[in-house]
Amino acid sequence: MKIVTAIDSFKGSMTSMEAGLAVTEGVHRVDSDVDVQIRPLADGGEGTVEALVAGMNGMKQEIQVTGPLGTPVVCEYGIIESSKTAVIEMAGAAGITLVPDEKKNPLYTTTYGVGEVIKDAIGKGCRRFIIGIGGSATNDGGIGMLQALGFGFMNKNGQPVPFGARGLEELETITDTYVIPELKECEFRIACDVTNTLCGEQGASAVYGPQKGATPSMIMQMDKWLAYYAALAKEKFPKANAKQAGTGAAGGLGFAFLTFTNAVLESGIKIVLEETQLEEYIKDADLVVTGEGRLDRQTAMGKAPIGVAKLAKKYGKTVIAFAGSVERDARECNEHGIDAFFPVLRGITTLEEAMKNENAKRNLADTAEQVYRLWR
Repeated sequence: MKIVTAIDSFKGSMTSMEAGLAVTEGVHRVDSDVDVQIRPLADGGEGTVEALVAGMNGMKQEIQVTGPLGTPVVCEYGIIESSKTAVIEMAGAAGITLVPDEKKNPLYTTTYGVGEVIKDAIGKGCRRFIIGIGGSATNDGGIGMLQALGFGFMNKNGQPVPFGARGLEELETITDTYVIPELKECEFRIACDVTNTLCGEQGASAVYGPQKGATPSMIMQMDKWLAYYAALAKEKFPKANAKQAGTGAAGGLGFAFLTFTNAVLESGIKIVLEETQLEEYIKDADLVVTGEGRLDRQTAMGKAPIGVAKLAKKYGKTVIAFAGSVERDARECNEHGIDAFFPVLRGITTLEEAMKNENAKRNLADTAEQVYRLWR
């Protein structure tokens, strides 16, 4: 008997690997001979570094970098030594959670720290990168990141432009004379699940600017600056295409990666499933177990558990899912490959108690035990 678990983190409660271990505990209470293979799962956003490092024998790294407000922050990322791959969440260096509400202002927030993390990983031998770009606090078109990698963004006086979107207002010249030479050897898989273009009504400024502190007048200004930046980039870097889907992700960071590096934008869950080679584990499994903190209609629209279910159905496998809570509209998940799903709460409790790590793990193990008794 072989069971494969690929469960997304129960955010604030259990990591992906902890959830897999809890299911294993529950199954082994019934039959200790069952081979339970725990695989990491994430969607390219929060928890991706944790999942891939834990599930692929990686190593966590910590580095102090320039935060979104220009002050130091400590960013954690992962290195998978076997493939010289760095796993980075841009939010760790330039995320909106690093900016207090009263200081949210995309005119000043920078992606410089993201470039510093990449540079650190390059210095440690990495040439492959998996980067999740969700949750940004920035709208600088990625120029901060590029400055950290050696690109020059100069004003009319030949001086570097300041951090933040306001730097785009002054931008007159882009140079690549001092780019770190190893960058041309690097490949970037960018986890990006948005299709926004760089500019316009569906652009970075208009759609995501307000949540980052932008006023309507700022949005109009930033959109104009980004358009000029894209035109300027096109003169020297032929790949520049401000109308390509995803270029507006993370305040234009998607555009920066596509234009200035060897990068592809892909679905986060696609990247994770391929990098962890989950398909190879599923092929000969008897049962596939997935899940996440909350199952609802949003899950059915393509979140990580559905990615697992679709892969499993390719081989005709039974798929069950566990969740901390289940909404009524979660039944849509049954139409997308999840055969049955189960909430793990065992009684009336407060949210705070339910989310305690030890309680969550025990509840999941207890539920998995009972479900396995029925399934076998």
